[in-house]
Amino acid sequence: MKRRILGTCPVCDAKLYVTTLTCKECNTSINGEFSLSKFDYLSSELQDFALIFLKNAGNIKAIEREMNISYPTVKKYLDEVIKGLGFNNVNYEAPSLTRSDILKMLKNGEIDFDEAEEMLKKIGEE
Repeated sequence: MKRRILGTCPVCDAKLYVTTLTCKECNTSINGEFSLSKFDYLSSELQDFALIFLKNAGNIKAIEREMNISYPTVKKYLDEVIKGLGFNNVNYEAPSLTRSDILKMLKNGEIDFDEAEEMLKKIGEE
């Protein structure tokens, strides 16, 4: 079974570094301190989301269907990936939702009460 590289220490949560690279063909080893990519520091769950996001070219509806998650969950994962990659500003237009849309999502269990409350506050400000 192929395992993913760990980006953070399971004990203290500090960033990990690769210290040895080995060639499987000739068994040559190179020692040093090698940093991982920004993606390696994301959790496995966020790495999976990022791959699905790219595969679907950012199409939120397709991501919702493939992952069986709601729009707010897609948005939450996307925000976490963006922040995890070191970007502070999230700049994208969210689709307009009506109060009725939000209440329907809450009724269907697509969002929880806190998410619904936050979304209703935002549309109340507009």
